[in-house]
Amino acid sequence: MTRIVTLSRALPLPKIEIAGTPVEFVPVASPKDIPPEAEVHCTTSLDPLRANAIADLPDNVGLVANIGVGVDNIDLAAASARGIIVSNTPVVTEDTADLAFALILAACRRIGQAERFLRGGHWTAVGAAPPLGGRVHGRTLGLVGFGAIAQAVARRARGFDMEILYWNRTRRPDAENVTGAAYEPDLDALMGRCDIISVHAALAPDTHNLIDANRLSRVRRGAVLVNTARGGLVDEAALIAALEDGRLSAAGLDVFVNEPQVDPGLLARDDVILTPHIGSATDACRTDMARRLLANVSSFLEHGRVIDPVKAS
Repeated sequence: MTRIVTLSRALPLPKIEIAGTPVEFVPVASPKDIPPEAEVHCTTSLDPLRANAIADLPDNVGLVANIGVGVDNIDLAAASARGIIVSNTPVVTEDTADLAFALILAACRRIGQAERFLRGGHWTAVGAAPPLGGRVHGRTLGLVGFGAIAQAVARRARGFDMEILYWNRTRRPDAENVTGAAYEPDLDALMGRCDIISVHAALAPDTHNLIDANRLSRVRRGAVLVNTARGGLVDEAALIAALEDGRLSAAGLDVFVNEPQVDPGLLARDDVILTPHIGSATDACRTDMARRLLANVSSFLEHGRVIDPVKAS
């Protein structure tokens, strides 16, 4: 007998056994293709599992194991209603924080524009000069959301002697003591107090377009916005408008509303740094994620519980 675990996309996972019984990982084109004997379905942020798909899951599926920390791609309420456990892989904190700070530096210092200037042969032109960027050290950094990744960004910001403010639904005094960040309970006020804004909130129905035209109108002229959380947190049309009128001087984006499609208005802008959702894309982090996925799957198949359960709010 072989125990079946399905995958929303093929992954290079090692062979494992549970109590001497082999586990087979089977890629499927869609949830409708999951065989009735499957016990676990593994999915990613690029593979939505909405209520209708969860309703179609075979009765034998007891776990949806998400590869990644965010679970906005899964209808948690629908899974809970069917008694299906959901797990994630919360091992991406430091690598994603590295990328967030890299985007802060790249957007502020106009690294992408400077590289294109050099590669285009403009450096040798008479009278040509590379673009001037903005200072990072000593500036005020605003963190929208203050979970593990935002706190890791705050720790990095301390090395740049930045004033750090954060908005979060709940205040986190212990994290304030560790990071030196100060709590700002009013998100509108935070937007107006910061030179650099980095978005780290979780995406949910009530946070969709959390950063909208109204909030972007409140930022300091010349501010920079970075988003490594979820594309749906930022109104992309409003973001483009804020860049066009100079309210924002630059942006750094790793996530987008319609991934993997990117708004042409963003692609056309020279003042936006774009990366293809690579917050966790280091060899070490992806190895950690695969190990955590396997740990959750193994724990469920052996004991009926997981290491990293995610609850519907």
